[in-house]
Amino acid sequence: MPAQKIFLDANVLVTVLCNEYPRFGACARVLSLADDPRFDVFTSPLCLAIGAFFAEKKNGRKLARKKITLLSEKLKVTTMGPKAVEATFANPAIADIEDGFQYFSAVDAGCTSIVTYDRRDWHFAKMEVLPPEDFLLKYAVRRKR
Repeated sequence: MPAQKIFLDANVLVTVLCNEYPRFGACARVLSLADDPRFDVFTSPLCLAIGAFFAEKKNGRKLARKKITLLSEKLKVTTMGPKAVEATFANPAIADIEDGFQYFSAVDAGCTSIVTYDRRDWHFAKMEVLPPEDFLLKYAVRRKR
């Protein structure tokens, strides 16, 4: 069975990079799925840049860079090119351009789920959009049978 491809939005990365409670635990658990063969965990270069920006504000440049480097080694990184830009601007339902770029990079990578706390911003998505807790309960928690 092929691994499920999931896309992590920037807010999940920022929560972990900046140790934001109470959401830290669920976000860290979702990030840890990068070590689980059932999942391929993706994010975009833009999400990494957003994460770095907030991590630097909280932790300083040196520690932020170290954290982002570790993340980028653990996660698969999507590409963001002209197709994502064109598709975003061609879709009038997309109000937040950044989310459009993220979405179409996830589509291009073959992702089937987006994990984010901003579900309303992804109303245009044609794939499943879940907060970290719901994703974990639905897909990652091994249930007794």
